[in-house]
Amino acid sequence: MPADFILRVALPLPLPRGFDYLPPDAHPAGPDEVGRRIRVPFGTRELTGIVTEVVAATEQPGELRTALQWLDPEPLLQGELLHSLRWLARYTHAPLGEVLATALPASLRRGEPVPDTCTWGWTLTPAGHQQLHKLRTGTRPRHFAETLQAAGAPLAEVMLERRVPNWRATARALQRRGLVQRVVVEGQVHGAVAVPGPELNPEQQLAVDAILARPGFHTWLLEGVTGSGKTEVYLHAIAACLARGRQALLLVPEIGLTPQALARLESRLGVPVQAMHSGLNDTKRAHAWAASARGAARVLVGTRSAIFAPLPEAGLVVIDEEHDGSYKQQDGIRYHARDFALVRARALDVPVILGSATPALETLHNAALGRYSHLHLSHRAGDAKPPQVRVVDVRKRPLQAGLTAETLEQVALTLDQGGQVLVFKNRRGYAPVLLCHDCGWSAQCRRCDAPMTVHAAGRRLQCHHCGQRQAVPPACPDCGGLALQPQGIGTERLEEMLAAKFPDYPVLRIDRGTTQRRDSLGRQLAAFGERPGILVGTQILAKGHDLPQLALVVVVGVDEGLFSADFRAGEKLAQLLIQVSGRAGRAQRPGQVWLQTHHPGHPLLHTLINGGYPAFAAGELALREAAGFPPFAHLALLRAEAQQVEVASTFLRQVRGVLQTVPVDAGMVDMQGPVAAPMPRRAGMQRMQLLLSGVDRGALHRLLDAALPAIHQLRDARKVRWSLDVDPLDLY
Repeated sequence: MPADFILRVALPLPLPRGFDYLPPDAHPAGPDEVGRRIRVPFGTRELTGIVTEVVAATEQPGELRTALQWLDPEPLLQGELLHSLRWLARYTHAPLGEVLATALPASLRRGEPVPDTCTWGWTLTPAGHQQLHKLRTGTRPRHFAETLQAAGAPLAEVMLERRVPNWRATARALQRRGLVQRVVVEGQVHGAVAVPGPELNPEQQLAVDAILARPGFHTWLLEGVTGSGKTEVYLHAIAACLARGRQALLLVPEIGLTPQALARLESRLGVPVQAMHSGLNDTKRAHAWAASARGAARVLVGTRSAIFAPLPEAGLVVIDEEHDGSYKQQDGIRYHARDFALVRARALDVPVILGSATPALETLHNAALGRYSHLHLSHRAGDAKPPQVRVVDVRKRPLQAGLTAETLEQVALTLDQGGQVLVFKNRRGYAPVLLCHDCGWSAQCRRCDAPMTVHAAGRRLQCHHCGQRQAVPPACPDCGGLALQPQGIGTERLEEMLAAKFPDYPVLRIDRGTTQRRDSLGRQLAAFGERPGILVGTQILAKGHDLPQLALVVVVGVDEGLFSADFRAGEKLAQLLIQVSGRAGRAQRPGQVWLQTHHPGHPLLHTLINGGYPAFAAGELALREAAGFPPFAHLALLRAEAQQVEVASTFLRQVRGVLQTVPVDAGMVDMQGPVAAPMPRRAGMQRMQLLLSGVDRGALHRLLDAALPAIHQLRDARKVRWSLDVDPLDLY
């Protein structure tokens, strides 16, 4: 008997096509199955895929295999989210199966069940009420049982977290004895109580009023100087969204900011807030995703992957620090969370707030064209004043771990006055290079075209590109000399020097090496407190942290970003300097910023100090327009990697040949390359790239649409590892 329908399934494979299967035995399929997960045979494996199309079978299909089983009673991806993910696959020119897999938490990609999102609580059993007096007084079991008895009703686990620290082991022990039981608690139960915030200043009130006046889709650029109270505007907008019975999504650029955002939102809004980021285990991420899909999560906070959360009752999307490069995924599906958020918000018909003290030039350009409404917060909230900025010329001056004697004197003075100091160096490790003073040999990574960074006070070498590690050699491998010396400054070296120089004050280093554990950044900053001390850190500390006692910021190593070949280098440096400078003087204590440089007369520094970020952005946009760079052009970058450079180069030459034969908008897209990548060798692979550029975004995408099927069929496509990055942020 011929099948009524054929299932077209998207599988998590790097192949730009779907795969046809017959419905599982005894489970006939219909048109409403689109979006359901299904397990299918693929070669000798079993894979979990998503049904993307149900095709009517007009005749008996040929050699189609039968799918194994449905994994969900109803579609998991549907409506707006599925429609938006299809758009993302088209825009990034990525296989739909990989895009759909990226949008799901890891456990759901593996085919595990959607987790339960009921609100669970604990209560005493009848035996527990009878035997409570037998539990020893002053013990954890007695305290736990008395807390449940005093509640008079099942006590939600979120409440137990606040009332009984480390209660879970005690609950399980009493459960085994039959004294307590875990039950479902009806309704929204939480322990948070809304706490009113400070009164809005006139600028903040104008921004809130404007946002609330347009509840449908609209994009708001909220540009506010550091410390101007952008978060207060977010909170009022989210509170209004909740009052309408809608969901709100807040994106933050770094995992380290998530606990801070959660605590502030819960205290101000009085509702439980769900988190979604890569620092959570698979179970918690799947739980947050499911809670959002069922409408149980009213406020969701997360990093870029949270943009894939289902929002059936969406009312608002907020993107904090919208300029941050962390919103761009640099491998796999190379999406930009900010841009995808705009697509989803339009489909959901909800407003978007893009907040930043240093908006991306693309965002400012869209605001200038009238696509976004531009709101300004030009003054710091409360009585806080902008920090005083001083440029320190370090030419021909002796330095201690990169700091001048004058800078160290200012550090000592700030500490003596009870303030905190941030020494900012955007390079982790002890030193960037290990050099032989006798012959000039330097420690290079054997797998990359890059020097190895010195770590552990000169005892270990590590490549920051491929992760390769090795011990520091006892002597120079070239000349046998013993004059191996670390060259340059990293955060570890600064920490070592400052700890020795100021032994009476705590010195805390914040970089990737000290913040790998879950919530470690928040715990370390909480332990550091508001006492006088020194923070040494990388750009992790430049993103949204409120340090009220910070009185002095010292920026070491401004010069690295002043002469980069990357056309975005000036923008990145300007944003970094403004952001890190904004950490100082955010409360009653006045702030100072000292910028150490060998180029005190550089135009970028002069513009930032005298005109601020708006003056820099205006000048940089004019330069971008003259040079034909984004946002006045649109880019796509084809990268190829192979163990032999000739293989990667040959493949990209074939790609260029395919592109040149496509009769689509001839002459509207320029091609540069193939050329070696700025880092030609990385992790043992030779790297080449081909850059496409066009003023017309549509022409660029039509060219890629027409050429990619032929590119996938190239014989050499299987000999290389290649990728396509639409709207690349980095050209390395």
